[in-house]
Amino acid sequence: MAAYALGVLDEEDHEVFQRHLMTCEECQVELRELSEVPGLLDVVKRDRSNALDEDRTPH
Repeated sequence: MAAYALGVLDEEDHEVFQRHLMTCEECQVELRELSEVPGLLDVVKRDRSNALDEDRTPH
């Protein structure tokens, strides 16, 4: 599920999982819950990068 949500499945596994999603309500719910994770990870990565840049700035 996480690999699908993050978009890291290869094409074949992606297609297999999409077919599964069409019939599995439980996985549909879980995927909706995970759908915000990639965006949140981007925010954390950006914030961490900014913090590291600030640490390197001479005071």
